[in-house]
Amino acid sequence: MAKLYLARHAKAGERRLWEGDDVHRPLSPKGWKQAGLLAERLAKLDVSTLHSSPYIRCVQTLEPLAERLGRAIEIEPRLSEDEAVEPVFELLAELPDGAVMSSHGDIIPATMMALERRGTEIRTPPDWRKGSVWVLKRNKHGQIVHATVWPPPQLA
Repeated sequence: MAKLYLARHAKAGERRLWEGDDVHRPLSPKGWKQAGLLAERLAKLDVSTLHSSPYIRCVQTLEPLAERLGRAIEIEPRLSEDEAVEPVFELLAELPDGAVMSSHGDIIPATMMALERRGTEIRTPPDWRKGSVWVLKRNKHGQIVHATVWPPPQLA
């Protein structure tokens, strides 16, 4: 069965302390460690493409993986914060098997709950923490039939 990977960006600096446009808020030092650990895990899989929200913390979450794989990160506005779920469904249908996406703490729960309402079996308790990764399994018709979530990487 084909798989897609939907990651919540790693830990970033606190929103309330950030001065400037939130699009530019970067990962924290712990977030960079999480991103590196995510790259270790995902690099062992059959990753095809990398897609990120334009927000810098999402792009940075995939940078260690992109570097390991020698791949570019494609910026995908449909993964941005405060976006509707329908465009995310379009994206999920378009992406090749093995695609990795990086998005936000509002988009991922909304997408997963909408998938469940449409019949996707959620096989693990939900985990929305930063650095968590949803593994979406598609059937030969492109439908996401079940999903599991990996907890965030453990930081020492």
